[in-house]
Amino acid sequence: MGSIGALLKHPEDVPALVRMKIAQTHALKQIPSEPDLAFCFTVLQRVSRSFAFVIQQLGPELRNAVCIFYLVLRGLDTVEDDTSIPLDTKLPILKAFYKHICDPSWHFSCGVKDYKELMEKFHHVSTTFLRLEKGYQEAIEEITKRMGAGMAKFICKEVESVKDYDEYCHYVAGLVGYGLSRLFHAAKLEDLQPDSLSNSMGLFLQKTNIIRDYLEDINEIPAPRMFWPREIWAKYVSRLEDLKEEERSKEAVQCLNEMVTNALKHANDCLKYLSDLRDPAIFRFCAIPQIMAIGTLERCYNNIEVFRGVVKIRRGLTAKIMERTNTMADVYGAFFDFSRSLASKVPKDDPNARATLNYIDDIQRTCKPMAC
Repeated sequence: MGSIGALLKHPEDVPALVRMKIAQTHALKQIPSEPDLAFCFTVLQRVSRSFAFVIQQLGPELRNAVCIFYLVLRGLDTVEDDTSIPLDTKLPILKAFYKHICDPSWHFSCGVKDYKELMEKFHHVSTTFLRLEKGYQEAIEEITKRMGAGMAKFICKEVESVKDYDEYCHYVAGLVGYGLSRLFHAAKLEDLQPDSLSNSMGLFLQKTNIIRDYLEDINEIPAPRMFWPREIWAKYVSRLEDLKEEERSKEAVQCLNEMVTNALKHANDCLKYLSDLRDPAIFRFCAIPQIMAIGTLERCYNNIEVFRGVVKIRRGLTAKIMERTNTMADVYGAFFDFSRSLASKVPKDDPNARATLNYIDDIQRTCKPMAC
């Protein structure tokens, strides 16, 4: 339930943490009894506890579709991430993954720990996929096909330009936004959102993760593929790994600030998307991760610790966000507060200060009428 130090600094977090723990325990008890679905929800808890928690709040039919969608894409991601798989094996699997999800006899051993179990017992996922309504199946199959092709493209391609960066994030996250919008529409609970807004919902989350996970990713063995675009980092250092060197701290922070600024450009699209949602459970499902993203960017901005250790929102604040996010006014308030805090950290001499503050002004103009 969080470190002792964090609780001593923020004792007001304790009630929300206790309530979140009770809610998570209750969610564990809601796992369906049917064997294939039971496997899917059990492994979902293991590979993404926070995502599993918000999924459980959706209605049963949509909940099952979103769970399968997530596990299918998690399986695809596991193949992409496993550096031990030869390219001549990996590329055909990525491109044909959308076909494999229709074949309950297919499985492939890769990944580690819970991800390995997911892949070796993938028949539970594909069997459940084939039981979904046709509209859900079509949405999941389409997005899986497009994402697999995009991943295959970037296996052999470095992220050189900001355009490459946006394209990569589109394939691995923007398409998730497309898919979720299609699932919500197939459930007859929401109008179909514009692709541009759905894409921004995914890019805002993905770029936040790429920024936050710099140190963990760059220290991977064997040497990892990195997704910070050369067009940005080459302004500050000659090698991406130089950003973690103490003597390059000034350049590292300026590069980090430009990366955060690049992510902020998606915030207003996200607010528009959320404001158009009607179903309360879908709204919470979509809104909570977006608030976590703006909060994480606020923590990362101008923070050298991104290159030294782990930077994230404290668990108690996460519990409060999950508990208090119920209406669009709550979202506007959170975005306004986090963006105002971020603005207070912008150094006057930062090369991207004007662009950063312009994006923050845009966010605050959108939020202020509701936040005040």
